[in-house]
Amino acid sequence: MGGAAMPDSASIPPSGIKVTALPLADLARLLSRSAGRPISLEMLRRDVEAGAPVNPDGTINLVHYAAWLVTRLRQDYGGQEEVAARGD
Repeated sequence: MGGAAMPDSASIPPSGIKVTALPLADLARLLSRSAGRPISLEMLRRDVEAGAPVNPDGTINLVHYAAWLVTRLRQDYGGQEEVAARGD
């Protein structure tokens, strides 16, 4: 009835997963499934060492992590200057 299509089940986190407080191992599995390529625990640990946001209990908020990744990509590829030049 004109509504948005539902995503396939591969992109829906299993019930019981709290995307605001994921242990690194769970985040690695979730990202690996959704990316279709391995995302290792070591990759996530390097991101944390590089400044990725971490909850006080050591878990990761997926939304905050995704925002951090976008910021890193902008910085790494010069997108900050392009966005500033456009006035976004």
